[in-house]
Amino acid sequence: MGKAQKYVLLGDATYPLQDWILKPYQEDENLSQRQLQFNYRLKRAHSVIENAFLRLKARWQILLKCDDCSLELLPTLVLACCILHNVCEAHDNPFNEEWLEGTEPTELPKPCQPAPAAMEDGRAEQVRELMCQYFESCGEG
Repeated sequence: MGKAQKYVLLGDATYPLQDWILKPYQEDENLSQRQLQFNYRLKRAHSVIENAFLRLKARWQILLKCDDCSLELLPTLVLACCILHNVCEAHDNPFNEEWLEGTEPTELPKPCQPAPAAMEDGRAEQVRELMCQYFESCGEG
């Protein structure tokens, strides 16, 4: 869309809208078709991410038992598993679906209440709007 953007994290409605956290538009009857499409695409991206983490944990089941290692080692262990996982995926190393047995999708902790409006960044709406325009220009999918 002609404007450089930095990376963003995906959040749900409970997170504050920041220029680095994309969250969906609040669901109500006043949403435009464009905003509904944005929300749909954000949900699809979120499900891809959940699937990637499920595959990561299934391939490297040591991540399911991280309480066995020291806290100092944990970031290095997770990073090593991510790198090895990406190498395996990039080289089409077969993923054994049986690995998924015993690997449950886990609901990550998140805030129970929506963030107060005061925590929202006014510039973030511009980022969300730009992404909304981008999704619209890409067509359906």
